[in-house]
Amino acid sequence: MSRLMKSVKSGNFEATIWENEKDLDEGGIVGYQTISLRKSWRDPNGTFREQKLHLRKQDVERVVVLLRKIQEHLLLEGEEDGKNKGNEY
Repeated sequence: MSRLMKSVKSGNFEATIWENEKDLDEGGIVGYQTISLRKSWRDPNGTFREQKLHLRKQDVERVVVLLRKIQEHLLLEGEEDGKNKGNEY
């Protein structure tokens, strides 16, 4: 059974840490943590939509590194093109 440990929100993004348990039969019960990322929005018809991504604890740093590399590329590419004045999407 999963138990919510902590949830943080920024705009339409939410990150949640879950405490989980797994029964290993003879090995007893072991606890582990997982993370879920959620983005929610309303489509042009007003229908609520959301996307979820579930990660293992050890995946978080890899995702952070990838996002920073992408951010760096976008910022440097924008500087080369004379873009990125702060309000582009």
